[in-house]
Amino acid sequence: MGFALARAMRVAGAVVVLVAGPTSLAGPRGVRRIDVDTAQRMHDAVMAELDDGRRAGRRFDVFVGVAAVADWRVANTSASKWKKDDSGRAPKLEFAENPDILASVARRPGAPYCVGFAAESEKLEEHGAAKRARKGVPLLVANIGPDTFGRDDNELLLIDEHGAQRLPRAGKDALARALADEIARRLAG
Repeated sequence: MGFALARAMRVAGAVVVLVAGPTSLAGPRGVRRIDVDTAQRMHDAVMAELDDGRRAGRRFDVFVGVAAVADWRVANTSASKWKKDDSGRAPKLEFAENPDILASVARRPGAPYCVGFAAESEKLEEHGAAKRARKGVPLLVANIGPDTFGRDDNELLLIDEHGAQRLPRAGKDALARALADEIARRLAG
């Protein structure tokens, strides 16, 4: 969905920077792509782009957080194999919270218009509205994750302070164009 949206926004005339995690997808034509391999590196790349843009006098008007970034990462990784011992106990994994990229961007002074995504498994509108408020963003795009992962079509629920609006099931490219139009309409209004 993120690649489809980057493509749609580029076709609509936007200058687009796509920060992408590991994928085999080709980058959309005319879109500058930054590849990262961890949530922390994704956070760092996004913040660096915003800072570099500010220093260069460029303004980012919109930030769309589409990636399904893991909330947690293993904190005690090892460069070498964890060997078995005769105890029969597995190594103890420790977890650290990944940075919240969307909320970090939304809290910045002079933040761009922020659009978040939420892949839910149930209670789409309820969980999406709560996430929108928690992240402090004007628009959240929600879907039922298991109904869309790995598929070429999707169904979206746009949630803002006034309620929810459904974009019916369609191909991801068509939904991306509709969402790009909706974002442009909100920016113009």
